[in-house]
Amino acid sequence: MIRILIVDDSASVRGHLRRIVERNPEWEVCGEARDGREAVYKALNLFPDLVLLDYRLPAMNGLQVGREISRLAPQVKILLCSMHVSAYLNTAARRAQIHGTVSKSEPSQIINAIEAILRNETFFMSETMPWLV
Repeated sequence: MIRILIVDDSASVRGHLRRIVERNPEWEVCGEARDGREAVYKALNLFPDLVLLDYRLPAMNGLQVGREISRLAPQVKILLCSMHVSAYLNTAARRAQIHGTVSKSEPSQIINAIEAILRNETFFMSETMPWLV
């Protein structure tokens, strides 16, 4: 079973992401976090395989959280979610050792991104289309 931690400050968005994740019977949501500090704590204590991480968070932004999780638990895969994915965000995410970016408004792309990252690929979504590396 693949364990996924969902991090977003909005309860409704966390619920939306949970429903997307739970469509796959081989994936389970091992926890949720509302801010950056809680995300780092839970990533270290719940042992997720992947963190589905919002970019805009209280306490620490998603890039800071991704950097910290990558440093403390490098085996954990990280997918950064944002309403607006851009070339700047993709570059910053790569520098923070994040494995991919995806738009929160694209459920099918969220699934594709998770699958790619779990195959040890990266998935960075452009404003027009995603690409795999």
